[in-house]
Amino acid sequence: MDIKAKVEEIVKKIMADKDILEKFKKDPVSVVEELVGIDLPNDQLEPLVEAVKAKITVDKIGDVLGGLGGLFK
Repeated sequence: MDIKAKVEEIVKKIMADKDILEKFKKDPVSVVEELVGIDLPNDQLEPLVEAVKAKITVDKIGDVLGGLGGLFK
């Protein structure tokens, strides 16, 4: 399994659906488990969940910073 590709896939699904995003905020492990489609122990899913959280945060920061770029023209 290509972890980087799987993280990208999960992030796209989460960001494309408000309901999934809200569920992810409340119970990220269950959402990732559901999106991956594999029943694994939570301790094995935790690194994947943390990678997804980090990617979502980076994407949101990029969106905000991208919007600020017009202020300095």
